[in-house]
Amino acid sequence: QVQLVESGGGLVQAGGSLKLSCAASRRTFSTMDWFRQAPGKEREFVASISWSDTSSYYADSVKGRFTISRDNAKNTVYLQMNSLKPEDTAVYYCAAAKIRGSGYDYWGQGTQVTVSS
Repeated sequence: QVQLVESGGGLVQAGGSLKLSCAASRRTFSTMDWFRQAPGKEREFVASISWSDTSSYYADSVKGRFTISRDNAKNTVYLQMNSLKPEDTAVYYCAAAKIRGSGYDYWGQGTQVTVSS
């Protein structure tokens, strides 16, 4: 069983930055994605990165502000969030898939990000 542990959430003012981390107990998957869910809203995709190449993808709402990266040696994926807006407030989850597009095999417990105006 793989465990994903997120960290780095917190309270920040609009325009500020946060860096989230998602550490995997071991790596048996091909992609790692970030999702978020705001109160009363559906969970939405934020960003994705492949472990085997440099491909990454972003939701339009975060493109140009968020950057996803990885450290293979640490089995850790990061989400650098800049120019944060109040609408970025949500619980952020990381999710891992053994095969991209086949659904997610593992989820983290989530970390709260709150952006004040």
